[in-house]
Amino acid sequence: MAANRVQMPRCALAGVEATVAETVHAFPRHSHDRFGVGVIVRGGHRSASGRGVVEARANDAIMVNPGEVHDGSPLDERGRAWRMLYFEPALMCHAAAELAEERATSGPRQIELTQPVAHDPVLKALFEQLFLVSVTQANAGDALAREAALLQMLGYLGRHHTTLTCTSTRAPAGPITRAKARIDDDPAAALTLAELAAEAGMSRFQLLRGFAQAMGLPPHAYRMQRRVVLARQLIARGAALADAAAAAGFADQSHMTRAFVRLFGVTPASYAGAIR
Repeated sequence: MAANRVQMPRCALAGVEATVAETVHAFPRHSHDRFGVGVIVRGGHRSASGRGVVEARANDAIMVNPGEVHDGSPLDERGRAWRMLYFEPALMCHAAAELAEERATSGPRQIELTQPVAHDPVLKALFEQLFLVSVTQANAGDALAREAALLQMLGYLGRHHTTLTCTSTRAPAGPITRAKARIDDDPAAALTLAELAAEAGMSRFQLLRGFAQAMGLPPHAYRMQRRVVLARQLIARGAALADAAAAAGFADQSHMTRAFVRLFGVTPASYAGAIR
């Protein structure tokens, strides 16, 4: 029978979080606020996003962009095992800017990982080396070796698995963006659909339909995800679990725990223990 373990071990690199998972758990549609890069260690994984349905098997690299709504499930009852590293966007942007300077081109303003799945032995090897020195050997590794491994992997990603565009190519902010910003500014707020619709300047029905089309999630699901992310940030800063639950807008700690496990596959207490 497949194990059901999701762990978030300490990563020695600032701006990077690690996940080690072996599970049959199916993750609902969600997104991350960081770039994610990982490797399937065993089994197979299926994920659907705006780029379609993809399948990844052992030794495949898997990648996800911030804000990219996707789900995840095993290919069969045996489950799958994988390792992931999640990078703060600022870290990726800084590496991309250095790469752009090396190429003698103007610095990028927006980065996108181009493939959800790639069979790339070089990327796999670079990821495994980075994971080794920054997570497996987090307490004994060499800081210089960690930095070198980080830049080597991000540099390879930048050359082979990303597109770089300027902010001028991005679509201008619209009504849905204003409603999204209202949630982002205060995820704990008890907003109503009418208030969000007024912010966007449209009817409740238009907002409900337009938000789901633009964000991949209805407003209530998006707000729940932002609350979980806020709770995670508060816990990372040292907040007690009950305090984090209240500040993030959850009815109680158990409500937060259920939402946290559903999104991340790990309890808030386990997450707190891993990063402190």
